[in-house]
Amino acid sequence: MRIAVLVPAPDYPEPWAWTYDVEAAALAEAGAQVEAVPWTDAGDLSRFDLVLPLVAWGYHLDYARWLNFLDRAERESLPLINPAALLRWNSDKIYLAELGDAGVPTVPTLVVECCCDADLNEARRRFATEWLVIKPPVSASATGTHLVGPGDETPAESRGKTMIVQPLMEEVARSGEFSLMLFDGEFSHAVVKRPKSGDFRVQTHFGGATLASEPPPGGIELAKQALAAAPARATYARVDMVRDTDGKMRIMELELIEPALFLDHAPDGGVLFSRSILTAARTATA
Repeated sequence: MRIAVLVPAPDYPEPWAWTYDVEAAALAEAGAQVEAVPWTDAGDLSRFDLVLPLVAWGYHLDYARWLNFLDRAERESLPLINPAALLRWNSDKIYLAELGDAGVPTVPTLVVECCCDADLNEARRRFATEWLVIKPPVSASATGTHLVGPGDETPAESRGKTMIVQPLMEEVARSGEFSLMLFDGEFSHAVVKRPKSGDFRVQTHFGGATLASEPPPGGIELAKQALAAAPARATYARVDMVRDTDGKMRIMELELIEPALFLDHAPDGGVLFSRSILTAARTATA
């Protein structure tokens, strides 16, 4: 069984081996041959039984090329898991508003087409808070994300662009952001990510910390509800969620493209992950 794991371009600035190595090791332990392939120059993929975009970091920096790759995957019927249609949907955070409209408890999300001060004032009124987070609909690792406080104007980087506007979820700083890993819809393990003091971003390159955790009460059910509302079935998924001020868990993001899966915190060492991936590979080649 030959598996291509899509990884960043050679000049990508952030370290990524820490997540690739543990995932590749789990697959190799299960008997697969794993090869890292830069997604920006994937070349001929017909020799692989499965293509996994698990570490396709940087797709948000070259979005047109990413969409072209997904188009190619469909055109050539590449054995891509998760499927191209699901990856395309998940690439644009406008899906969060769609989940909310479908009745999934989600962090309230306002999509604005030409972000300006009037949009922020409308968001403050709608969300009943002076503290907002704005971010591009296509982004990762908090790229282009800004915290906007009382009376703040639209950041110059965001002005005039399509943006996602959300209330600041203050519980991130207190209880953290929970990430639940599910493979073939079955819960595997969870972590909690906490920002450094005084920040709202949980990513490690901003000083955040990631710790093993039990899933929050109701978290597994919420994760499955959100995944059921997606347009296709996810073989692998990381579901990020946070408590609101009333203690209710809400979806922050569905990570179905290139999530760090924190397999080093999985009680089974990644067995469920590998089994799900290899089952998908056998199905793709049947």
